Amino acid sequence: MPSFLDDISSFYGTGEKNEKGQTLEEFLKEYDPYQYKNPCATTDMVLFSYAGEKPDTDALKVLLVCRKNHPSIGYWALPGGFVELYENLEDTARRELEEETGVKGLPVEQFACYGDYQRDPRARVITTAYFSLVNEKEVRVKAGDDAADAAWFTVKLKKGESRDVTTDAAVIKKEDFSLELENEDRGLKIGAVICKEERQGLVRERKYKVKEGGMVAVDHAAIITQALEVVRQRIRKNSCTCG
Repeated sequence: MPSFLDDISSFYGTGEKNEKGQTLEEFLKEYDPYQYKNPCATTDMVLFSYAGEKPDTDALKVLLVCRKNHPSIGYWALPGGFVELYENLEDTARRELEEETGVKGLPVEQFACYGDYQRDPRARVITTAYFSLVNEKEVRVKAGDDAADAAWFTVKLKKGESRDVTTDAAVIKKEDFSLELENEDRGLKIGAVICKEERQGLVRERKYKVKEGGMVAVDHAAIITQALEVVRQRIRKNSCTCG
């Protein structure tokens, strides 16, 4: 098949032919990207908001959408969706946020990738997670696309049990978190339990796993928890610097 890109000039390398005697053009013409079962790529967006002049770590909200289609129909989820063929990841994050909630024009930062194979029944789906922070008064939320509803939820995160598990290879620190999401206007209060596992040492493997998801779709409670830890740390650091 023809090259995926119109301009391949930056991919010639040293200009040699490969072991089959092919030029880059000949190799690309013969190459079949569908010879293997490829994963699908999505993005998910964690948008936090605050009221007042500056953010408070204990008074943040997160924007969620209620799914109106399978899977996890009726559950609350992060705005997100599939990456289009000619689209950069951060553009997908912004597009999906706008399509599902009406919010647009925000800076976004990538902070995690979630790729456990059992996370979606439709296909092998790997998601890249982004976050942003905004004053709630500066945006207007309106549900759209495949979202039945869109709403702000106050978010609270409480640390639970912490323990160290020693293996032959390393010490794994495990921490449990209780995530509470509430929207008073809709009379909704959602709870989830997340376990954070972190390998101690120079190389630190870190993973957030959902133990009890409640009415939060897929692994989104874990994604929210990880994003919240990052944002809280940034806010505290910024407050110390400014102070």
